[in-house]
Amino acid sequence: MNRIKIKNLEISKLVIGGNTFSGFSHQSSKTDLEMKKYYTVQNIKKDLRKAEELGITTHLSRADAHVLRYLMEYWDEGGKIQWLAQTCPELGDIEQVIKRAIAGGAKGCYIHGGSMDYFLEQGKMDSISGFIRLIKDAGLIAGVAGHNPKVFEWAEDNIDADFYMCSHYNPSDRGQVAQHVADCDEKFTQEARRKMLEMIAKIERPVIHYKVLAAGRNDPEKTFEFLSKVVKPNHAICVGMFTKVKQNMIEENAKLTEKYLGNSQKI
Repeated sequence: MNRIKIKNLEISKLVIGGNTFSGFSHQSSKTDLEMKKYYTVQNIKKDLRKAEELGITTHLSRADAHVLRYLMEYWDEGGKIQWLAQTCPELGDIEQVIKRAIAGGAKGCYIHGGSMDYFLEQGKMDSISGFIRLIKDAGLIAGVAGHNPKVFEWAEDNIDADFYMCSHYNPSDRGQVAQHVADCDEKFTQEARRKMLEMIAKIERPVIHYKVLAAGRNDPEKTFEFLSKVVKPNHAICVGMFTKVKQNMIEENAKLTEKYLGNSQKI
């Protein structure tokens, strides 16, 4: 599988996301529970092994105790997949979450998209540069995520992030509450996607696209074909995969990545 470089770290073009492993379906609380029940540590490790066999080098997930547990087991059993850690707004102090990611063996860390949306809305962006510096000083690549394109307008002018995590959709307002709220009325609109892609087109630094499948609402083949027109050579995509629904989902997404993103066109 093709790879990109973010500083000195090689990232596979397709990154396996961790929302499904942690029970964040962005569909319903019923599906959240279904994911939590299915994804025992054994089943998570099974999916990570399959991803690694297919050339996926990188896993993106939260810096919490659950993720640290399964990654520790996976690595102790010989797994090589690398971890990009996401901060967790409901766990409180971001600095402590970053330190947990560093201690846990992450190769990179980024500020959660809901948190960035929230800080922007609340006018509380002053602390972000310090978080980026903390991550970089530990030798990790540092980034920020967002569902609101204005996050990246601000980031371009105010911080020196190594990469951005750009959501194709802005399904719920995070201006008052940073963390995801289950069963809220999430909307995956083409207008939100258009605005984010207009922002991405202006960015030169590496981008990881996420929520590209609108949490399972978009057709995979059509989505990857669309991505071939908007994903630059220094971009990757992150996809969460719920293999209870389709056992060969990881293989299918890896094949679609090779088919449509093997030679990504510039916008």
